[in-house]
Amino acid sequence: MTQQRGGTPPVAGAVAEIDWTRPWYKPFARVGAALAGALQAGADLRAALCELSARQGLRNARGLPLRFVPQAELPAGTAYEAHIFATGAVPTRDNLHDVFNALVWLHFPQAKRALNRLQAEAIAAAGVQPRRGALRDAATLFDENAILFLSTDGRLESALRGFGWHTLFVARRADWEAAGCAVVPFGHALLEKLARPYKALTAHAWPLALPPAAGGELPGTLDAAVAASLERRALSSRDFAPLPVLGIPGWCDANRDPDFYADAAVFRPGRRAAAA
Repeated sequence: MTQQRGGTPPVAGAVAEIDWTRPWYKPFARVGAALAGALQAGADLRAALCELSARQGLRNARGLPLRFVPQAELPAGTAYEAHIFATGAVPTRDNLHDVFNALVWLHFPQAKRALNRLQAEAIAAAGVQPRRGALRDAATLFDENAILFLSTDGRLESALRGFGWHTLFVARRADWEAAGCAVVPFGHALLEKLARPYKALTAHAWPLALPPAAGGELPGTLDAAVAASLERRALSSRDFAPLPVLGIPGWCDANRDPDFYADAAVFRPGRRAAAA
């Protein structure tokens, strides 16, 4: 990867601290660890990301080459999403938030293109308003905080949507251990927060009827399936289900004890269950 003069870039230390063996980082580990090594060796973040993008032949929704550029190249008064859609240039700062955004682009280019197109079209239709509007809100939630919930068992999705934490994490725990269901983080803000996880950390789960891949790898069809689901659905914040991520089996040693899920401040019963 391209080297820069003047020593190690400021973001290199933060990326070097990421433990790529953590279950939530495994899908991104190969590229992430290589990027961390390159930054430690003095590579420029955006140059290294552009090199990775060019190797994959990545393009934006308009077919323009996807590039990672300094934040200063975003013109004043221009919406970030609209700029990516118009130019293929992704303004990128020297921080973990933007590093994880780039890693998601590299692993989910079709889904990110679909999201960017939805956001850009909403901006073109309504302009940049003080409030984003329902579609942009939902797209931003997905982009920042989504986690993909993969299972072909509709009962597990029902447990997720119905706040059935005991069913999902205790009674059906073997399904997680036998790869009957799995999750893959997508939101780059979520990935950033997972560098220092805490019990109440909650993602917006996006269920997909897909079998998980073994060993924490990304299913080969996952990117296309996510993109198709975004195109197929009228994206709304109601499509998500809250998921406290440290409840996921294998993500936290403490959740081996069923009492871990008795904390109603985190594992909330939901409105329907509370009413019942």
